[in-house]
Amino acid sequence: MGTLIALLSIVLTLVSLQGVTCHGEQPLSRIAIHNAVLAIDIHASFKATPSVLGVNGQNKEWVSLEYSVSNPSADDWIGVFSPGNFSASSCSPENPRTFPPFLCTSPIKYQYASYSNPHYKDTGKGSLKLQLINQRSDFSFVLFSGGLFSPKLVAVSNIVAFANPNAPVYPRLAQGKTWNEMTVTWTSGYGINEAEPFVEWGPKGGQQGHSPAGTLTFDRSSMCGAPARTVGWRDPGFIHTSFLKELWPNTMYTYKLGHRFLNGTYMWNQMHQFKSSPYPGQNSVQHVVIFGDMGKDEADGSNEYNQFQPGALNTTNQLINDLENIDIVFHIGDICYANGYISQWDQFTSQIEPIASTIPYMLASGNHERDWPGTGSFYGNMDSGGECGVLVQNMFYVPTVNRDKFWYSTDYGMFRFCIADTEHDWRQGTEQYNFIEHCLASVDRQKQPWLIFLAHRVLGYSSDASYADEGSFAEPMGRESLQKLWQKYKVDIAIFGHVHNYERTCPIYQNICTNNEKHLYKGALNGTIHVAAGGAGASLSEFTPIQTKWSIFRDYDHGFVKLTAFDHSNLLFEYKKSRDGKVYDSFRISRDYRDILACTVDSCPSMTLAS
Repeated sequence: MGTLIALLSIVLTLVSLQGVTCHGEQPLSRIAIHNAVLAIDIHASFKATPSVLGVNGQNKEWVSLEYSVSNPSADDWIGVFSPGNFSASSCSPENPRTFPPFLCTSPIKYQYASYSNPHYKDTGKGSLKLQLINQRSDFSFVLFSGGLFSPKLVAVSNIVAFANPNAPVYPRLAQGKTWNEMTVTWTSGYGINEAEPFVEWGPKGGQQGHSPAGTLTFDRSSMCGAPARTVGWRDPGFIHTSFLKELWPNTMYTYKLGHRFLNGTYMWNQMHQFKSSPYPGQNSVQHVVIFGDMGKDEADGSNEYNQFQPGALNTTNQLINDLENIDIVFHIGDICYANGYISQWDQFTSQIEPIASTIPYMLASGNHERDWPGTGSFYGNMDSGGECGVLVQNMFYVPTVNRDKFWYSTDYGMFRFCIADTEHDWRQGTEQYNFIEHCLASVDRQKQPWLIFLAHRVLGYSSDASYADEGSFAEPMGRESLQKLWQKYKVDIAIFGHVHNYERTCPIYQNICTNNEKHLYKGALNGTIHVAAGGAGASLSEFTPIQTKWSIFRDYDHGFVKLTAFDHSNLLFEYKKSRDGKVYDSFRISRDYRDILACTVDSCPSMTLAS
């Protein structure tokens, strides 16, 4: 009863808040709590079971809701709030891209009361199963009538909580700054004044040692605007990163996350394992998966994104099912589309945990992570929802020199990856342009023949309708500076996200195909193959009807790319659909080192008379 009274007083506060214009992309922001009125049904009942979750150490569990009301309607809905006893006293609108409710902790998801109850409107009785993850706080469920735009609070459930809400959760691996270093990042509710974070690790079956972890967090003032610092704000807990160094190549290691309390007791996460990276140039079969714009989705069908990322779970599940044949993953921007709703980052790290806890999960920065006016982003839009890069820079580790400058290189065996940050200026004369050239120029192609360029926005070629309308068939100014670098240093493949579809070009330079083959490339490519792979989960985007000469394969569906290097001379490229995991496009490159050395247009210094 005390919880109900507290929530009712909160709603009275919410009624007085004023609304502004909607962003139009985040369905959570459409719940107009500012219009809320009290309509308590004294005959209603609302029960959530079990009330204690994770008693056996689980960090994800289903909750059963049973409810009945006197005056049901088809648009009744249930919101999940965490913390369960939320407050609106300090939230206020900050910009025209936010929309009510102005809650200090937004509903983390919602579902219609009739979702699994076709007769709910007639009987007023219903049940629902929702999946919750451990997010360092308790939960309550609130039943509203009146739809999303004129909500009337009818009933509130009991509080539900995990047995240990502060437990270390959702480990995610990433390559360190050297080939023989692996980093482990995780989230917990324990600050350094409560417990010391560390990782217990060692060769599988061998002696285990401890490596300390650094701890980061941030507060509301670190956010650049709403909704991240208003309706979407949620305490992120503490993010820990440990560096596991001097690894032997291609070796299996086990690890456990640990926290040592001041009284000498310990809190542990379950045992995980990973295989260390091969030595740069090592000749072994190596598998790489690359995609962009996956986002997150919910197994319970809840409408936290209103089907905005319908393919996310399919892609995630395909990778989980094929983990034995994947060595490293690159998610090239638009990570979870939290758009300022901080709770979604926990949910995303939970979604990918089976992948990221086992193989390195590397990121590039996208517009939905970084862009915000007046914060140094190349584009002055509001796509990050006020996050301005803070979440992605803290929730995941990447081997950058400066985390806000989200460009870096990383080696994996016979591969060299150069990852650009399209949300910062990449044009000639900039710091990032110099980095890109150094990354491409410094690789030893005899040892690492497969040179891959990765970025979020399409800096190369795309037939996406939005780019065709621009007339550039890519990001405006995208390839003007970079295509000479790709050609000079003979980049094999450039892969991008941002456009939510799949497309592959011929090997190309300055709008001209340099090789007429489509599936089996022998010898020199004489250009770079460009791939759009932004269809991993988010709602699909249309292609232009214009048929360009350089576009070999297009697919309006969700999918991802897989590269397999068999040795220094043979590479397989595959595009797989997320719905069935089958290959729908592929090609092979077969060549010798001398083919890489061979000169083509603009790839070698001009000859002089002295030469």
